[in-house]
Amino acid sequence: MKLTVVTYGTEGDTRPLAALCRSLMDAGHDTHLLADRATLGSAEALGVPASALSGDIRAALMPGATLGSVVSGRTSFDATAKALASIANASTRAWMQEVADASARSDAIIVSGLAAFVGLSVAEYRRVPVLGASLIPLTPTRDFASPFLPPSKVPRWLNRISQRLVNSLLWRAFRRATNAARAEVCGLAPRGGVWTDHPMLYGVSPNLLPRPRDWPANATVCGQWRQASGDWTPPAALTRFLDAGEAPLYIGFGSMAGFDRDQFVTTLIEAAEGRRVLFYPGWSGVDTTRLPENFCVIGETPHDWLFARTSAVVHHGGSGTTHSACRAGVPSVVVPFAGDQAFWAHRLAALGVAPAAVNGRRLRASALKQAIAFAQRNEVKARAAELGRRMAQEDGLGVAVSEVERLLTR
Repeated sequence: MKLTVVTYGTEGDTRPLAALCRSLMDAGHDTHLLADRATLGSAEALGVPASALSGDIRAALMPGATLGSVVSGRTSFDATAKALASIANASTRAWMQEVADASARSDAIIVSGLAAFVGLSVAEYRRVPVLGASLIPLTPTRDFASPFLPPSKVPRWLNRISQRLVNSLLWRAFRRATNAARAEVCGLAPRGGVWTDHPMLYGVSPNLLPRPRDWPANATVCGQWRQASGDWTPPAALTRFLDAGEAPLYIGFGSMAGFDRDQFVTTLIEAAEGRRVLFYPGWSGVDTTRLPENFCVIGETPHDWLFARTSAVVHHGGSGTTHSACRAGVPSVVVPFAGDQAFWAHRLAALGVAPAAVNGRRLRASALKQAIAFAQRNEVKARAAELGRRMAQEDGLGVAVSEVERLLTR
């Protein structure tokens, strides 16, 4: 089969889709991935054919930019939805044309992230099947509230309603630009309601989030979508640091930016209390020259290789990093900033492999110190190790490939 895969977001959105594409290719299918240019490194490394969609997600996350304000401030869901929609809506017409052009002669389209509504529309235009792919549970259920709302703030009886409401609000924010592009590029009639009938594949571990019993048959929990690092060789400086002492903390917040960089560095230094730390600056733009000798600054490093060599992982709670830390069998300290990150922080705390979330928008060294101390407890390490052993038995990509083939050949 020839499959077009489209997503838009940060590296955490693109990397799992690149891994899925690679596994589909290994199973004999042709794939073409479309995503933001700054996130296509993982596709290139895996040999996945890919093209850039219009836009610049990295610029949108910088201080003062559209998403940077969401990361740095106290922001309601409505404001977050509008910020996300403004990014997508500015490029919707271009995306519609780019996906339409790339999907010629495709047998199906797989859609994800901020470009999902565009992909769903192009599949309708091309008259081919469409599959949703997500790292966040979007299908309504009574088991938990929308991942985009503060955990534990929604009464249980409103869980399912909250998810329908959030999905509807997101569609409302995207609808005008999507319908305009549908008409202009594809000649399609305007869409009234949000799509609900297409199959959904979730790159989510059933050990982290068991499949809700009230989910419809078209929603599948596959397990994490990750490609093993194989024979990856670490830089000499990293090897020397790891060999020089006890397992270090890892601190990294991926694509998160927009916060006070100077204060951020000061807070991390104080919270580390002289511990050995591997620090990944990601997209933050912080001045790493201010870091003391107990910090080792690293570049892009495969999580499956690195995390098992750490004592704990301090991260932002993105779905991919959350899964990788748990699969490595080490505790987490989650510092959520936006989106679904608080949802994953709450989930790990409930499993006993992380403390309660540390407020990323008002990060305090004292709170981070306490959280790190919690993660170093023997009982927390034991629970994390057991969770890692269970997750190691999962084959998320294998399940996903089998499900794609089943859905598209039935």
